Amino acid sequence: MMGDLAGTTRIGRLRCNFGTVDAIGGAILWIVLTIVTLGIALVFFPYFLNRAVLNKTELLNAQGQPVGRLNCQFGVGSSIGHVIIWLLLIIVTLGLASILYAYRVLRVVLNETYIEYY
Repeated sequence: MMGDLAGTTRIGRLRCNFGTVDAIGGAILWIVLTIVTLGIALVFFPYFLNRAVLNKTELLNAQGQPVGRLNCQFGVGSSIGHVIIWLLLIIVTLGLASILYAYRVLRVVLNETYIEYY
């Protein structure tokens, strides 16, 4: 049944092109930011990690041809209140809220992601 549906849908699957060079470059940037901001940058890190991966993701049709890409338009300015609230929760709960924070970050980033068809 699933094989029948794959031929009739516009999208077959996703392909992410986030490579090792992207990861190393991002890691260097975030290490520097973490040192300069005395760790505060780590609260913003999950947003931009997810954004970087989503922006390197293409949509493929059933034949494997690219038909579009994901475009995450998340910006810190739009969610600064979200970040501040969760930073306070993480501090008050001595880090326990960071478990839930990871899921909330993904939700916020996905809600700011759109499909751009070629």
